Amino acid sequence: MYAYLCGMIAIGETLVSEDLIEKKFVCDLHACKGGCCVKGDYGAPLEDEEIGVLDEIYDKVKPYLTEKGRKAIEKQGRYIRYEKTEWVTPLIAGRECAYTIRDEHGIVKCGIEKAYYEGKIGFKKPVSCHLYPVRINKMKNSVEAVNYDRWSICKPACKLGESLKVPLYKFLKESLIRKF
Repeated sequence: MYAYLCGMIAIGETLVSEDLIEKKFVCDLHACKGGCCVKGDYGAPLEDEEIGVLDEIYDKVKPYLTEKGRKAIEKQGRYIRYEKTEWVTPLIAGRECAYTIRDEHGIVKCGIEKAYYEGKIGFKKPVSCHLYPVRINKMKNSVEAVNYDRWSICKPACKLGESLKVPLYKFLKESLIRKF
């Protein structure tokens, strides 16, 4: 059952922004260089169950991380509380996520995801990262709002999505299925 509410579609206890249908998007890592993992005010939001997962997998992920990333995690922890409201990944010197790595082209990627693709762990990466540029906002009465997070750093992704005619929800199909 679903209903339409002022730019949102209600699906059960979840409100989904129409932007997921209307906006076009395909990440263009060669243009943005993975800037969403570097810029921002805090680390990647974590689901409560992901806290235990990070504890379980850390020793297998650690070899993939940079020295700065490992030091940031040793100092701050594998996850931290942001404004006493949610768990997030720690940052390196207040900037990039401590779990980031760079490939041979200087593109920022996820060390957790690299360990996953190499078969070392069964956890791909935090679902908030997998869903980006969509953010989930928890509201009252266990309702979740699924919103498109517009950010200038993603302009190349919007342009590429438009040229390829890929709606945001199709680009995020795997992560939306994972989350919901």
